Amino acid sequence: MRANDLPEVRALPLFRSMEPENFSELMNAAYLQRFPRQVDLIFEGEPADFLYIVVEGCVELFSRHAARETTLAMVRPVRSFILAAVIRDAVYLMSARTTEVSRLLMIPSENIRAAFEKDAAFARAIVTELAVGFRTMVKEYKALKLRSGTERLAARLLIQNDAQGGTGRVVLPYDKKTLASLLGMTPENLSRSFAALKKYGVGVDGNTIDITDIEAVKRFCRPSVLIDADEDIF
Repeated sequence: MRANDLPEVRALPLFRSMEPENFSELMNAAYLQRFPRQVDLIFEGEPADFLYIVVEGCVELFSRHAARETTLAMVRPVRSFILAAVIRDAVYLMSARTTEVSRLLMIPSENIRAAFEKDAAFARAIVTELAVGFRTMVKEYKALKLRSGTERLAARLLIQNDAQGGTGRVVLPYDKKTLASLLGMTPENLSRSFAALKKYGVGVDGNTIDITDIEAVKRFCRPSVLIDADEDIF
């Protein structure tokens, strides 16, 4: 860690309330590194050696089984990932790779656990981060169980429309194959879902989506604060 990076890291939610001496000790073991796109960072099944925090860029969390691969989440600043594995001293349940040039804060797991034990403010921040992750996971699971694929797509378009200014024009931040995987769909089903949304005023031109009747889309997918995540979860 360079000295001129410390104020930026100190301002992150996980660290801003730590005791100064505990923060300094933690940062003495930390690395702030820039990675090119498409770099594998961790592999599921391996020990959780570091906590990762995305400071700039984007990281894809994914998993493989047999011949299948699925995207589980896209992590954008400023969020940590694999925090639960670090606290439990367990193996990674997901793999991770950068999807664009990214700057990541890496802190050895044993140092995180030591700070958790002796710094109450840091422990509370850790618990808050884990709680946010758990609630987001529950909402995602509810969406998979309670909505059709087309309804999930419509709800995500509404979330992204709000995040991009509410103009009715949405630029997909990822390719459609990744979007389909995030929604628990095949690319073919995603195409059919986009076609089904045309009657609700949804037009598609490459990665640009125009929603001409927001209210019709809302009536179709019925957004709910008990299902739709508070964060940008595209």
